[in-house]
Amino acid sequence: MEVVTRMDGKKIRVLVVDDEEIVRESLLGWLEKDGYTVETAPDGRTALARLEAEPWSIVLVDLKMPGMDGMQVLEESRKLRPESVVVIMTAYATVDTAVTAMKKGAYDYLVKPFDPEELSLLILKIVAQQALVQENLLLRKVLKREYRFHDFVSKSAGMQAVFVLARAAARTSSTILIQGESGTGKELLARAIHTESPRSHGPFVAVSCAALAESLLESELFGHERGAFTGAVARRKGKLETAHGGTLFLDEIGDVGAKLQLDLLRVLEERTFDRLGGTEPVQVDVRVIAATNRDLRKAVEEGRFREDLYYRLNVIPVTLPPLRERREDIPLLVDHLLEQLAVEMGKTVQGVSADAMAVLIASPWPGNVRELRNVLERAIVIAPGSILRPADLGLPLPSAGDTGGGDEPVSLEDVERRHIAHVLRRTGGNVSQAARLLGIDRVTLYNKMRKYQLRKDEEDSAAGR
Repeated sequence: MEVVTRMDGKKIRVLVVDDEEIVRESLLGWLEKDGYTVETAPDGRTALARLEAEPWSIVLVDLKMPGMDGMQVLEESRKLRPESVVVIMTAYATVDTAVTAMKKGAYDYLVKPFDPEELSLLILKIVAQQALVQENLLLRKVLKREYRFHDFVSKSAGMQAVFVLARAAARTSSTILIQGESGTGKELLARAIHTESPRSHGPFVAVSCAALAESLLESELFGHERGAFTGAVARRKGKLETAHGGTLFLDEIGDVGAKLQLDLLRVLEERTFDRLGGTEPVQVDVRVIAATNRDLRKAVEEGRFREDLYYRLNVIPVTLPPLRERREDIPLLVDHLLEQLAVEMGKTVQGVSADAMAVLIASPWPGNVRELRNVLERAIVIAPGSILRPADLGLPLPSAGDTGGGDEPVSLEDVERRHIAHVLRRTGGNVSQAARLLGIDRVTLYNKMRKYQLRKDEEDSAAGR
């Protein structure tokens, strides 16, 4: 028989952990005959030492062993080698045992005695799934290159238009106004524009206009001379001077008071300003990018924001759409953020389960991408395995009340059925568009529509069934 390998060409390595020698030897013989590299361990401690020393594709571990039992080996192996697939073997299988093992991160369990064919089929299934995971990772990397703009990933038409505009704006020195809800990534976009611009060699200086009182913000922006106020013991440069030759990012510009609005207007018109307590104007070469989550035009109409400053800032307007308007990006964003978080937190994360992804796609995301990142970070901390599941997310599952039913909790299958019906309604029964929003291919969607008895002309009735 040909040696069984992963998609990347590495031979499958199986570690058998059982305190009974006859079981170890039998499994060793069966698995080597199937073409796998196999080693055995007589107890949990030995198994963990081997796991620590080198990687293993699959770990078959007996539940009942003296000293360290199979559940303990499972828990420790998830810490040492979260990429390894663990299968529990037991002669005492109960529903509670199975549920506990799965919650702790086991792939499956085998009830003793089992025949070689059952074991072979299970391992072939694991190998095929691992190969698919590797293939999906490669595909996702290709897609991210295609849909990426610095730290942004998106395939939605709205965000792609933002990328095109941002790249064009970066080549100019014009002032840019970025508008969007909190958490949409306004500062990230400003940094990306700076990096793409001829000023990329200069500094990028960010100032939050909402974080400081007016007097402190004035000093922060313009700096001060010695003796300008109590405690000003020396001259201090402000953020405007610090950003000379580069980009000044003014976040939450809508929170700036009337006096500072006038001072900023002078900077934009004349490229000069006065330090607090100073008598000589300071010349500055800086590109200004402002951002706000407020409706500045409405603020102008209400007299809370200067109209002339608004037009000076709004030379190139860029609006970032909220996450709820680009749900087709959520699978891409989840992969991108998990990759970042895994490095930052030093943990191996393979992804999210299909039902967890359905919950993520269905969430309203009032905090946008920032909220999504926080949810994933929390999930990584509490998840028992390397695949994030709905319970790890801490998000409310859609209930029957969301689609006109009662208030009782529903099953994950019911959640999926209702969500698919909802997306089909949103797209007017367009299966291709619905599949893109759901992050799955059309064949998978058709299969799920058949499974849940959803037809393109009956989604409304399906949602209320």
